[in-house]
Formats: sequence, structure tokens, C-alpha cells
Amino acid sequence: MTFVGTIFPIKNWDAVTFIMKDLNMSVQFLKGVGPERARILKKIGIETVGDLITYFPFRHEDRSHLKLFAQITHGEEATVLAVVAEHQIIPTRGRRPLLKILLEDGSGKATMVCFNQLYLKDSLPPGTSIVLHGKFERTFRDLQITNFIYEKLAGEEDDLIHTKRIVPIYQVTSKLNLRFLRTLIKRALDSYLSYLRETLSETILREYNLMLYQQAVYNIHFPSTREKGEDARRRLIFEEFFFWELAMALRRRQVKIIDKNRKYQLRKNLLTAFKEKLPFDFTSAQKRVIREIFNDLMSPKPMNRLLQGDVGSGKTVVALAAILLVVENGYQAAVMAPTEILAEQHYLTLRQMLEGLQVKVELATGKMGQKKKREVYQRIVRGESQIIIGTHALIEQGVKFSNLALAVIDEQHKFGVMQRARLRKKGENLDILVMTATPIPRTLTLTVYGDLDVSIIDQLPPGRKKILTQRLSEEEAYQMVIDGVRKGQQAYIVYPIINESDKLELRAAVKMAERLMATVFKDLRVGLLHGQMKSDEKEQVMMKFLNREFDILITTTIIEVGIDVANACLMVIEHSERFGLATLHQLRGRVGRGTEQSLCILLGQTKTEEAKKRAQIMLETNDGFRIAEEDLRLRGGGEFFGTQQHGLPEFKIGNIVFDHRELELARQAAFQLISRDPILTLPENGVIKQKFREKFKEKFGLASVG
Repeated sequence: MTFVGTIFPIKNWDAVTFIMKDLNMSVQFLKGVGPERARILKKIGIETVGDLITYFPFRHEDRSHLKLFAQITHGEEATVLAVVAEHQIIPTRGRRPLLKILLEDGSGKATMVCFNQLYLKDSLPPGTSIVLHGKFERTFRDLQITNFIYEKLAGEEDDLIHTKRIVPIYQVTSKLNLRFLRTLIKRALDSYLSYLRETLSETILREYNLMLYQQAVYNIHFPSTREKGEDARRRLIFEEFFFWELAMALRRRQVKIIDKNRKYQLRKNLLTAFKEKLPFDFTSAQKRVIREIFNDLMSPKPMNRLLQGDVGSGKTVVALAAILLVVENGYQAAVMAPTEILAEQHYLTLRQMLEGLQVKVELATGKMGQKKKREVYQRIVRGESQIIIGTHALIEQGVKFSNLALAVIDEQHKFGVMQRARLRKKGENLDILVMTATPIPRTLTLTVYGDLDVSIIDQLPPGRKKILTQRLSEEEAYQMVIDGVRKGQQAYIVYPIINESDKLELRAAVKMAERLMATVFKDLRVGLLHGQMKSDEKEQVMMKFLNREFDILITTTIIEVGIDVANACLMVIEHSERFGLATLHQLRGRVGRGTEQSLCILLGQTKTEEAKKRAQIMLETNDGFRIAEEDLRLRGGGEFFGTQQHGLPEFKIGNIVFDHRELELARQAAFQLISRDPILTLPENGVIKQKFREKFKEKFGLASVG
């Protein structure tokens, strides 16, 4: 495709405001809409003319090559143009009769089999012309279709929009007719497309061979060829990614241009004692990452770094080394976890690792009573607590620190840019270390963490053996546990829920613990651990398991992060089909911490295709990054992070799983632009600056863009 057009700097913003008023006009005032249809359109996010013409189709149908009934083979997916000939209502044993609609197209006949769709008798009377799309079945001479989409045809003018071309298919509701929406968008494009202004500079358009914005918007709806549709889609995806990455580049620059006004020295008092206390040596990967982090800390600019590593790679001790450098220089460090359970686990883990060192570790969570909360907050503000571990409670207004310098965020895919920004305000130009408990696919790293420097621990401690993963029967799994305990090993048995539920036919940890203690494992020492237990109870159970006072720990996903027992070599996951890939991989990582061969056993039924794929991936690989990529591919970004993830942007047309090439090109363009024009002052970047203001300035608070 060849770049066409010239982009001039916008000098008269009053004229742009006039244009925006037209695009911001309510769709209610468009021909054929009115108040009721406007309310229906609002449910799919269309309120203005601008919303309407940028409501993009999720796919297209090529109706320029219609099939005849006589040409269709068994199992073929096809689009046909036909006329309703007659109806047949077939009585059934159930309450509702079956409707069959007979169609003709001049070459032959076909039957639409309409289950529970008796209303189509009135919607499609004989003589109605329709476009029908779906998978056809042919038996002898009969052709029929049961799963289909259709549209009624009207006049010849409408047919030029709805047939004999590449036709856009939009997401609609039951009360919104697809044909009406397509017609409405076409009319709006004809009247308002010229009001859309270009959003990218001439340099970027030419350098990345991109279609002009107006051309792209028109061709994403009504492309004359497949190629033009693809060019339009590429341009619009690039733009979405570009402005998000521009926000990341500006956010990163904003952090890098300030001074933190404090200096650290390698005193080695706490650090040396901590290192000598460890029962192992740092791996070369851990040493490299510690150097990267220490270089950031010793720099005059604040650290803004993401620490990644697979299960068991030793992220916690690396983060703790950074914490101790800060603490031995007289400053406070905070560790923020997304849940109280994880915060408590970090608290117990760090207290254990720092035992014997003169360091005060504090736990601050939202469920503390008012009296305890006041006492904890007073110790923090007086500087008596040096390491503070907590949840969102740490970013509450009432929490004040004495001299907070470092914030470590156990990301767990729950915190986004805004949460990091709020925590940053708790100290003066804080050093930030984001520590992920699950390897993150590269595309997500570029979007959610695009403003961070990245360190990856890509090496497991020496002597670690690959964890074997198998699918066995329950009887075989329990026997493996008994045999392992007899050899001196310990085991976890994980359940998806704590207590039994009437709504879920799942085994629960509490009930199964009672049953197994009384039957299969009656001669073994069995412990129970779950999230509803009090903190001191949980600590007691975990310490007993660590000290080999329990042979088996029956538990939930509470052990997904934080618990490290080298002698635990067996992991049994009940109802494994109920867990996502990332969780399964994290649970599996609780074993294999020592030098013995470890085994993870998956129990449960894999009835769905997705469950089968998850199980197969777990059996095939221990590579956390590959598992994360597959998890992202299976579930998509929103589900990978959880539906409430604030850091994940919502893209209208781009897909971070499948459009990774456009994402990397857009990132390259955004970061190069900021390196050339840090605050977007060049005239040719005026259009980019204005678009960015509209999209992101309020969200990110980026004062540097004016």
C-alpha cells in the first residue's frame, strides 16, 4: 500500500472544536433512531455519532461470492441469497412445535430447521428475500441448515450495503437489528466521515506505511477488497497500541527525569549477615538481577523495575536483598500484596528469613481491629517498623511512613499503573520494584508494564530436577502419597474450595481432611491449612509442616505463593480442571524445591476442550513462560489478569495475543517519538499531542505533555 495525503499542523483549534461538536452529537438525532433506539444503542457503547462510526465490526462476510444451493456440499459453510417459499410446522413430543422454512434460489431448495424459533414464521413470510449464512448438511438430495444467521433484504439500494460485497458483522443485542445498525453506520459515514481528523503524524504514517485515518475508518466497515480491509485494521490496531505505548513512554520518562535526593551505600551489615545465613548460594541469574537492582538503587533517579522469574527461581530473596540495602541505610521498605492471605505469607516468610537479624517486620492489613491498626500505624510513622508488609491498606490515606524509600509490589496481576502511582506518593520519589509471581507473556509486559525496566531470573537453582506431571486415578494418587511418606517425603493435597457448597459439586478441603484422616491416611500425620483460619493458626500449621511434624498438608490455593518446603515432593491437585494454567503451574512449583525427584498429580475430569488443552500443556512442559503464553492464548488478556485488573487497557480492535507484531511496531514508534520530541512540542506532532490529551492525560496525570 502506498501512503497518500499530506498532514498539516493544526493551528486553529476552534475549528477542531466545531468539528468535535458534530461528532459529539447524540445518535438520537440521526434519521431513524429516536429516543428508544438511542437507549438500545447506548447499551453497546454508542451514544454519539463519533461512537457510532468507530464502532468497529468484529468480522466480515464475503458476500461478493454467493453460493447456489446446487453448488453446496455436505458440511460446507456458505452464504446464499434465497426466497422463503413456505412454512412447515411439525408437532413434537415437547410443548413447542418445530418450524421448518423452505427456501428456493433458482438452482434448488433448502430447509431452515428452526428449533425454538416459532416466531420466525411471522418474521419471514413467504416471498421474503434473505441472505443466509451457516454450515449446511446434505443428505441424499435434501439440503438443510440448523445453525444459521440471516438477514432480510429490502430494496436494491440496501442490497448494495448488505449483499454482493464484503459485509461487516457487528456485535448486537437481541433488541438491535444488525441490518439496521449497518445501514445507520453507512449513513453516518457518508455524512460525518470528513469530520474525523488525522491522529498520527505524517512521519509515522509514511515510516510505517499506514492508511490515513479517514480511509481506515471507512474501510474497516465497508472494504472494497479483503486487502483494504486488512490495511484498515492494521492502521487502527497500530493507533490503539501506539497511544497506549506513548503513555508508557511518557510515564517512564517522567520517572527518569526526577531526582530522588537520597543515596545508598553498600554497608554490608545486614546484607552480609543475610547472605551468610542462607543455606544456598545465589545463582548467576540472581546475582545479575541483584546487580541491576542495586545499580538502580544507587542511581540518582528512582528505580522503576519489573522482576520476573519462573516458579522456584528465587525472586523473594532477590527482592529481600534490595530491601535490606535500603533498610541498612536507615530507610523503610514496603511490600504490597493483593490479598491478605498473600500479605500474611510474605510476612511469615520474611520473618523466618530474617530471624536473628535486627530488623522489625510489620504486617498491616485491612482486617486489623481499630486498636491494633492505630498501634501498627504509629510504629510505622515513628520509624520503628523497617519493613512493612500489607495489602491495599498501605495506600490508604491514614497510613503515613517515617522515611519510606522502596516499595516492592507483589503484582499477582492485580495492581496497575494507578495503584503504583498512589503507593509512590507515600514517599519522596520512591524506588519501585514490581515482583510477579507468574511469568508474563511478552505482549502483556509491553502493555501493562511498558513503563518499567525489566529484569528476568532465567535460571533455576542448581540441583533442581524437573517436576514430573501425571494424570492418575485417585486411588493411584493416594498410594503414591503413602509410598512417598514412607520414604520420608511430604505431600500437599490441594482442593479448589474450603467448605462444601450446595451449588458446586466439588470436594472441599475441610470435609476431605476429616475423611482422609479417618480412612486412607489414618496412620499418617495430616495437617489442614486454608484462608479462613486465623493468622496465628496458619503460621502454626505452616511451621509444623516445615518442621516435618505433618506428613501431608491438605490445603487450598493459599499455598500458591510463599510456602517453601524442600522436603515436600508430592503435589496432588483435586478437581484440576477448575484451575487456570497459571494457578496449576504455581501450585506445581510448591514441590521440587529440594534435590529429590518431585511429582505433581492432576485429578479430575476434563470434559471441555479448554480443560483438555490445559491438562495437556501441564503434562508437556514445565516452562512457565510457555505456559503463560498458552494461558493468555486460551483465556485472553482480561481473563488472564482477572476481570478487575486495572492495569490492562481495553482495546477496541487490537488483540494483544494475536496482534503482537503491530504491538511491537507501535511501541517502537512511540518510544522513538519521545526520544526525539520528549514533550511533543514539534508542530507535526500537534495532532498526536491533542489525541493523547483526550485519551490519557487525566488517567495518568502526565503533566509533561502540557
